[in-house]
Amino acid sequence: MQKLFLPNLRLMFWMALFWGVLALGPKMMNVDGDLGRHLTIGEYILTSLNIPTTDLFSHTMAGKELTPHEWMAQLSFAVAYRWLGLNGVVLLTAIVIATAFTLVFQGCIRASQSLIVSLFCALLMVGAASLHWLTRPHIFTFLFLAVWVTLLEQMRGGRRQAWVFMPLVMGVWANFHGAFIAGFAVWALILAGLIWERWIRGSLEIKVSTIWMFVLGGGISFLATLINPAGLRLWGTSLGYVSNAYLVGHTAEYLSPDFHQPGTWPFLLIIGLTLLTFGLLEKPLGASELFLVCGWVVMGLFSQRNIPISAMVTAPVLAMAIRPMVNRLPPGLRAVDNLRRFDERLLVAERRFGGWLWAGLAVLLAGLALNQGARLDFSRQGNMFDDRVFPVAALNWVEKNPQSGKVFNYFPWGGYLLYREWPGLTVFIDGQTDFYGEALSREYERVITLDEGWQEILSRYDVQWVLMPPESSLARELRMTPGWKEVYRDNTAVILHRLP
Repeated sequence: MQKLFLPNLRLMFWMALFWGVLALGPKMMNVDGDLGRHLTIGEYILTSLNIPTTDLFSHTMAGKELTPHEWMAQLSFAVAYRWLGLNGVVLLTAIVIATAFTLVFQGCIRASQSLIVSLFCALLMVGAASLHWLTRPHIFTFLFLAVWVTLLEQMRGGRRQAWVFMPLVMGVWANFHGAFIAGFAVWALILAGLIWERWIRGSLEIKVSTIWMFVLGGGISFLATLINPAGLRLWGTSLGYVSNAYLVGHTAEYLSPDFHQPGTWPFLLIIGLTLLTFGLLEKPLGASELFLVCGWVVMGLFSQRNIPISAMVTAPVLAMAIRPMVNRLPPGLRAVDNLRRFDERLLVAERRFGGWLWAGLAVLLAGLALNQGARLDFSRQGNMFDDRVFPVAALNWVEKNPQSGKVFNYFPWGGYLLYREWPGLTVFIDGQTDFYGEALSREYERVITLDEGWQEILSRYDVQWVLMPPESSLARELRMTPGWKEVYRDNTAVILHRLP
């Protein structure tokens, strides 16, 4: 009964994250413009029972080969949307994020055997990772990464049969999100550390059989990733995008973090504490921990998109490193002794209690409340697309006044246009830059910056109307260009149509 009804700290951590993410719903939806495209593709899969492998959503790349590297996530979002609309998408996001980071918190507890130290490191991790909490498929990477790391740690701890589950996790992960490659990066760094310990340091504690289990599990997991609608092309798409300097350089989330922004400070604190604790340790950490943390800190510094993963893999190692420092605090100090006894009692209760039934009840309660129209977000605006961010009113007008011909749209609005108007409307471009590629992205940039040949690009793609922010350079120029007429305007969007 205790396991069912009496809550432990992990459950309370999960509940706090769950309700906290629900409260961030409108912000997560409106910071990024991709949700509409994911819902459109997921709805297409549900309706047609077909996974699209050619483009059906743009007029610029229609019929071109498409790699569906997020189709399971898109399907999951569409199912949640059919159940509760946009509230369902936010509810699913809250469940996935809360579960993923609670698994990492549990990893911190296993590594440090201290609930207070683990909670401190987990809260730092949450602060750093929340920078990239959005209603997008990459949230599933957080969940699969947490499970993947747990399997790898079990193998290091002697549970060799854990490798059997690696291909299953990786095969599903590869169909949920293209960042499954991050799992192989984690695997390679830990494996490199094991090899270093065994053959460079000469540690006999690392068994050769364990290393071979790692190699076998990773090799079969690679084969499992090929079970997807695009086969080996999935790897080419994922690696091809991150190796394209132009596309990466023009995507904000792939740029290095700006540490003058408060949102990046938790990650900066993690880096500082990691350097401090690693330097003060009397007994050095294992090579696997060092390789893993150093590798992902570097990747987090290179691209802010990697910060959540960096925080997730660093938190348990940081907890493990802080615990010996706490143990070295001088005994006899009343506050220190009380803290140690409190931590020990917490750890006993954590093992005895569970209360995970309350997590299911929380999801059910939240779902019922959202279904009845309750607004659980901080702003009480509800989970909807913000008309200050997306052209909500403009598309309301378009539905009453259909525009003929092909559209040139503002890049961040492509997904929303598909959500509102597909299949009656296909876009010029949207957020799937790994598909549209450098050539079309450059043409889009030439048009919005009025670079040489921009009018020829509009003519070549037979663009008949334009949907842009009202004060954009393109909108201002077209107002003064013969042959174009402004037909709609509000504070968010303007529509200009080519005259016959």
